[in-house]
Amino acid sequence: MVMMEVSPSEIQDQEPRLHSNSISGVIGLAGKVKGVLAIHMPESIAFKITGSFLGIDVDSMNEDVEDAIGEIANMLGGNLKTILSDSGKDIDLSLPTTISGKEYDFQSLKNAEREVIIFDTDGGGFIIEIQLEA
Repeated sequence: MVMMEVSPSEIQDQEPRLHSNSISGVIGLAGKVKGVLAIHMPESIAFKITGSFLGIDVDSMNEDVEDAIGEIANMLGGNLKTILSDSGKDIDLSLPTTISGKEYDFQSLKNAEREVIIFDTDGGGFIIEIQLEA
């Protein structure tokens, strides 16, 4: 469990596509609804989350950080699957994938509706993005 104060900041239909010194956890959605769920955050937030998850100090990008952020994306995907299934839209989830680096561009699906929620923590913000094809 992650012990961190988190509060939603704003909802929008755009998010910064260019990420610097960041990590993204990504889950693909397939079935009656196709799309992607992603969580994007600066490395510093990812280190805090991983440290909280595992009870250790983390100060560099490593496999533990990738696994922790991938697992958070997986948990979010599971929650989204339940919500969509309850409304009759059964989906399958891909395995989580992580992307990290000094600078990368996260491209959206072409004909997808997007919801972007920005969250604040005491260490900075992170983004959860859902893209569903219409």
